Amino acid sequence: MIESLLPFLIIVLFFLALSFIWRINARKYITSGTVASAYDAWTQDKLLERLWGEHIHLGFYPAGKKYIDFRKAKVKFVHELVKWSGLDKLPKGSRILDVGCGIGGSSRILAKYYGFNVTGITISPAQVKRARELTPLELNCNFQVMDALDLKFEDGSFDAIWSVEAGAHMNDKAKFADEMLRNLRPGGYLALADWNSRDLSAYPPSFIEKLVLKQLLEQWVHPNFMSINEFSNILRTNKNSAGKIISENWNSFTNPSWNDSILEGIRRPSTILSLGPLAIIKSFREIPTILLMNWAFRKGLMEFGVYKCRG
Repeated sequence: MIESLLPFLIIVLFFLALSFIWRINARKYITSGTVASAYDAWTQDKLLERLWGEHIHLGFYPAGKKYIDFRKAKVKFVHELVKWSGLDKLPKGSRILDVGCGIGGSSRILAKYYGFNVTGITISPAQVKRARELTPLELNCNFQVMDALDLKFEDGSFDAIWSVEAGAHMNDKAKFADEMLRNLRPGGYLALADWNSRDLSAYPPSFIEKLVLKQLLEQWVHPNFMSINEFSNILRTNKNSAGKIISENWNSFTNPSWNDSILEGIRRPSTILSLGPLAIIKSFREIPTILLMNWAFRKGLMEFGVYKCRG
């Protein structure tokens, strides 16, 4: 096994050495404030937005399709999750809460294509500012700085709760679930997607896998991961979910995103160069974690969980 991994590990270790020089542990999770600071920095340097567009999340690649544009795959992901979760059954004007809205990419699609009234919340002030700048006035979207573990809305305020790749940043997954479901009206829809590990208690990680998980946690301000089944059980046992939780692993649909995340820098070199020499260093800094994410998701150490329920 080690021999087959050797070329990959050499490449990763090379980039890890570079990352160490650039103070890789600067983004280790300490409090929710470190999450806010990391996303403020990512937003203000504009590198991710220029390379990946308005969506930081992964894309959706249908089975049998050889190539889909990375940015179009991200948009397709939103539509696929809407369809899978049943949000498309809601009437226009329905109130949607986008938890961890980023710079508003999903919120704008939900408002533009489905006619929803969307409230997006994120812990990053820079993301809220940029989301407002990117959103046309005619769209029913508003964005607020708010902690997902302390939502400032009355119980049952929304017809649907939407959250994509935000839960991995939450240090209290039960509280995260409770806050979302508390704000969902009876009979409303939950549509959630997140990065999960496999069940590490049932299938303990090897030494190499422990090193990989440590890097994935510390590089992108993640306090912890849990499995799809573990988080499903948290949702299922919540008093507001009525136990109607359905979950799936979308690894096969989303995994090509990791290679595309790196290839976008090759396809759009002028984007990086236009941001100056520091952008080149920042781009290299992200490569080790992207490579490790790619390996972890392909090997099943990580899983891309999607969840839906009716409140």
